[in-house]
Amino acid sequence: MSSFDATEARIQHTRERFPGFPRDAAVLVRLIKHIYAQVHDAANGVLREHGLNHTDYNILMMLYGSADNAVNPSLLGGAAGEKSANITRICNALCERGLIRRVADPGGDRRKIVLSLTPRGQRLIESLLPTMAALLETYTQGFDAAERAGLERLLKRLLDNAEAAARPRRGTP
Repeated sequence: MSSFDATEARIQHTRERFPGFPRDAAVLVRLIKHIYAQVHDAANGVLREHGLNHTDYNILMMLYGSADNAVNPSLLGGAAGEKSANITRICNALCERGLIRRVADPGGDRRKIVLSLTPRGQRLIESLLPTMAALLETYTQGFDAAERAGLERLLKRLLDNAEAAARPRRGTP
C-alpha cells in the first residue's frame, strides 16, 4: 500500500461527487506535493545532524552553484521560493553561523549587497554533497536515462503551465 493511496481515494470520491472534477490533473498535482514532502523530510533527516534544514541547504547550494558563490538576496529568494522576510531570517542565521556573508555589490551600488558562501560554508556543502547526491539518486532509481529526460521535459511543461496560471490575467482585479 502506497502512502498516496488515501489521497488518491479522496480525489476519486470527489470525482464521483462532482463528475467534472479533473481527476488526472488533481492526481498529478497532489503527487508532486506528496513527493516534495517525502524529499523534504528525507533531506531534513540527513541535514539535522549538521544543524541545517532543507531550506538552509537549498540556500547554501544556490550560492555554491553560482559561478562566484554569490547571489543577490532578491534573486536568491525567487530561486528558493521563499518570501523576502523569510530569506532575511534564514540568511541572518547562516551569517551568524559563519556559513555565508554579506558583501558589497561588486557593481558598486552601495545600496545593494550580495550574499556569498564563506570557506566554512563551502567546506560544509562539499562534505554533504556525497550523501545528498546519493539521496537524490535514490529518487530516480529504476528510471533509465530516457525516462529521466522525459520526466524532466514533462515536469518543465507542467511548471510552464503553473507559472502561466499564476500570472494575472487581463481584465481581472
